[in-house]
Amino acid sequence: MARKKVNPHVGSDFEDFLAEEGRLEESTALAVKRVLAWELTQAMKAGKVSQAELARRMKTSRAVVHRLLDASDPSVTLATISKAATALGRSIRVKLAA
Repeated sequence: MARKKVNPHVGSDFEDFLAEEGRLEESTALAVKRVLAWELTQAMKAGKVSQAELARRMKTSRAVVHRLLDASDPSVTLATISKAATALGRSIRVKLAA
């Protein structure tokens, strides 16, 4: 009688799967960036601030602001995030979670 194949991923969660595939860090960074981009966009809408105006307030280019708001681009510095938050009258909080 043939043995039934056992799925090694049964009972594991999605984070375990991503870790096994070596993609957990990349996925986490992208998820954080998506939330950050969404929150900045909401703050801009609430304050009626355009990308050009945000760039002027940050003393940077619109290209930098565009990259900051691009949910699919995880490469952004903490300094840029801080400048954007300050320009929107907000603050940032960074916390390491267990």
